[in-house]
Amino acid sequence: MIPRLDDEFYMQLAIQMAERVIGQTSINPPVGCVIVHGGRVVGMGAHLMRGEGHAEVHALQMAGEHARGATAYVTLEPCSHYGQTPPCCSRLIEAGVKRVVVGCVDPNPQVAGRGLTALRDHGIEVAVSVLQKEAASLITMFAKFILTKMPYVTMKTASTLDGKIATHTGDSQWITNADVRERVHAMRHRHQAIMVGIETVLQDNPSLTTRLSVPALNPIRIIVDSKLRLPLNARLVKDNAVPTWVLTTAQADERTAYSLKEQGVRVIRVNDGPVVDLTLAMKLCAEEEIGSILLEGGGTLNGAMLKAGLIDRVLLMIAPKIVGHPEAPSVFTFEGAASMQDAMQLEDLQVETIGDNVMISGSPLNRRLRELRDTQEVDAACSQV
Repeated sequence: MIPRLDDEFYMQLAIQMAERVIGQTSINPPVGCVIVHGGRVVGMGAHLMRGEGHAEVHALQMAGEHARGATAYVTLEPCSHYGQTPPCCSRLIEAGVKRVVVGCVDPNPQVAGRGLTALRDHGIEVAVSVLQKEAASLITMFAKFILTKMPYVTMKTASTLDGKIATHTGDSQWITNADVRERVHAMRHRHQAIMVGIETVLQDNPSLTTRLSVPALNPIRIIVDSKLRLPLNARLVKDNAVPTWVLTTAQADERTAYSLKEQGVRVIRVNDGPVVDLTLAMKLCAEEEIGSILLEGGGTLNGAMLKAGLIDRVLLMIAPKIVGHPEAPSVFTFEGAASMQDAMQLEDLQVETIGDNVMISGSPLNRRLRELRDTQEVDAACSQV
């Protein structure tokens, strides 16, 4: 069905609602829904928490009897299967909506298009791919998780103009300006977990919590610590503010592991050793339903994750500072390319100035997300369903 001229207007409103709840739906995708009847918005809703009503349910409850004969705008294809909640397709059908406009289809190949088919089978008009790019960008992390059973990893780091993340004495506070640091805390709110290496903990003794001017969610704290050197008096051990996991090996000291567990820290032995297998670690995190991770590691962990092909998005905050010194730590530390032709390259670049700082983001070229291409292909196919 051909979209109408006003469809983008109402879909944009649904997208804005979904954007506001990114980070609070666990592994579920953020979804927005707007119901319009007679040129008037009669219901709005967003998926607020995993296990509770989806966006369509909240919008329908607000619309009440006005939903009959109305048009529903949904950023993601309404679900057609029973999960922790009943299928939204059934709710829309029972409410008597006349038309459903969808931003993008469900990226899961096992369910993609089924919701659209169910709606059409009950005589409901369906329009697909309205503001598709914007709608699909809302569920990038969900798409990675549902298609690969691996978490979406965003690497965030701050550096000087000469690529240093600290001085040679280890001082790193602060490289960036206050506005950038506020942005970083917003990123923490939008990810299920935050991950650093043990050297970062030993050097900075961070809290790894979300500190914004408004209340926000704290991600699970994950520490990569092959030799289990995490001190019992570290802030993230003592504060009990949020769950803390330590990824280590079978070779780690049992007494230290016991002491950490006594303090409420979860110790996960990933592999035999001598160092943590990062690929296996990410698989284990996914099995624990961690669908998104904000990597705030030092050069060694950043380099190891990049080399293993585990980083999906790089966010580099650059401050107009130069610290010099050959021993000052850099953003990445790993055996790099021998020629410029083989250097790691980023695609889908975005550049933004934040005060006197610059934020550059992009995806490693050799890690182009296959699931995003698959999602686009599914969208194209389902638009003809």
